[in-house]
Amino acid sequence: MKILKASWLITSDDTSSIIKDAAIVYNEKIIDLGTYEYIKDKYSELEVEDLGDNSVLLPGLINSHVHLEFSANTTTLEYGDFMKWLYSVIKNRETLVEKASSELISKKLKLMLKTGTTTIGAISSYSYDLDACVKSSLNTVFFTEVIGSKMEMADTLFADFTSRLNQAKKNKSKNFIPAIAIHSPYSVHPFLVREAIKIAKEENLAVSTHFLESKDELKWLNTSTGSFVDFFKNFLQQDKSLCEPFEFLNCFKHINKLSFTHCVEANEEELEQIKQMGGIINHCVTSNRLLNNTKLDLDKLNVPYSIGTDGLSSNNSLSMFDELRNVLLMHVDKDINVFAKDLITAATKNGALALGLNKGVLEKDYDADIISITLPDEVENEEFLCTQVILHAKLAKKIIIGGTNV
Repeated sequence: MKILKASWLITSDDTSSIIKDAAIVYNEKIIDLGTYEYIKDKYSELEVEDLGDNSVLLPGLINSHVHLEFSANTTTLEYGDFMKWLYSVIKNRETLVEKASSELISKKLKLMLKTGTTTIGAISSYSYDLDACVKSSLNTVFFTEVIGSKMEMADTLFADFTSRLNQAKKNKSKNFIPAIAIHSPYSVHPFLVREAIKIAKEENLAVSTHFLESKDELKWLNTSTGSFVDFFKNFLQQDKSLCEPFEFLNCFKHINKLSFTHCVEANEEELEQIKQMGGIINHCVTSNRLLNNTKLDLDKLNVPYSIGTDGLSSNNSLSMFDELRNVLLMHVDKDINVFAKDLITAATKNGALALGLNKGVLEKDYDADIISITLPDEVENEEFLCTQVILHAKLAKKIIIGGTNV
């Protein structure tokens, strides 16, 4: 067992407790935590590592939704409109994927680790990121993604999906967990949705999907009109949507670990449907700003939300601290200090809920995934602590995954 001592400790537990002059005892799991005086008296035989003045302990950050296969993008893709971005992805896809070698993806994963992320939900369209994720110190829930809406290609697409999923399952370990992603309601044929979800239920795999990311998608799904008409006609020879949002959501009943990404155009009935299924919403504010000029209406949510960076195809950073700053500054209607506390929970506890993991909380019997950061100066009032963490944290000083320093 080991002890860490810090100026502050943010638990992210059910009461969002913050402890001043704190310490935590851990091995692979969290054993105990409390004030330093309490821990020192109770575990007097153990050596204490003091993290120093203005140090803060918190759960390792969980990036619940990230794409790694477009990590070579910087200035290639176009932003400001979803369809312009989509066409630019199609135009440059092969070049960008080719550039995103395992070596490059490994570098991005190491940078994510340095910036405090200990767990990711990686959405993999081609499994080109598999090797880098398997070798990484990060916990990875690896979502093999099924995509394709042409019925005549369904058998081939399903065979490719199951082959990639089986490869992920062969690499399963404590830190690498296979899962399934359904790309979106507009891009996956109902047959593929049904068969992929059938596997997820049989094997109790986590499931994630993009849902109502843009107004273009909303129009297409509900009325088969809008900007998607030309896209589907030109690329897929389709003239109408294969399902409506309500029908798509109905496919995901009785899945234990379930998340929906974006949902910026979801209405109250659809959000209620997600709630009834126990789903979590992955909030990717930077991606939504760049592609849609919009953001998720947190006030109408009745389900928990987590935080994801999306990929470098629609973000300039995979740092969760960068993303948290963007979320804090984008939602201008929120009380900044109350909201900052909520965001730390979203980036830890709720991320674990989205991925179906026993992480994201500093509490007895949770996995010992812990980071520490050091603030530039003293914080006297705990009311402002989370705000200052989000504003000033850039790199983690200490990173522990499963009780091991990484």
